[in-house]
Amino acid sequence: MLVLDTNHFSEFRRATEAARRLRQRLAVTEDAAALTVITAEEVARGWLNEIRRHREEHRLLEAYRHFQESIEDFADWLMLPWSEESAAILRSMRKERLRVGTQDLRIASIALAHDATLLTRNLADFRQVPGLRVENWLD
Repeated sequence: MLVLDTNHFSEFRRATEAARRLRQRLAVTEDAAALTVITAEEVARGWLNEIRRHREEHRLLEAYRHFQESIEDFADWLMLPWSEESAAILRSMRKERLRVGTQDLRIASIALAHDATLLTRNLADFRQVPGLRVENWLD
């Protein structure tokens, strides 16, 4: 199984050469591709912050459109949950005092719970997580 980190999912949604290559690789892989509920939270939080920031009608229209598109895109993906197993893995990792952000540790915990490879641009942080397989399919 492959799990897309938030940066890979965000790129997947764009009209860039990197996104085209990512979509192409995902289309031919035999591995199932998934997102975590943490990525959904991060994307939603980002668009909600944009909505709160803008008062101009045209900017609000654009922010709400992107927010809605994100929600609709989530429906096309297998969404991996935050679970008791993920929480236990996170507790174990916190004892190791890794210098990795909480949201990244949650994504890593979910990927580990599903024995998945995490697709991310953030190799430096995620490589600190013992046992986590990581790859960057964008660069």
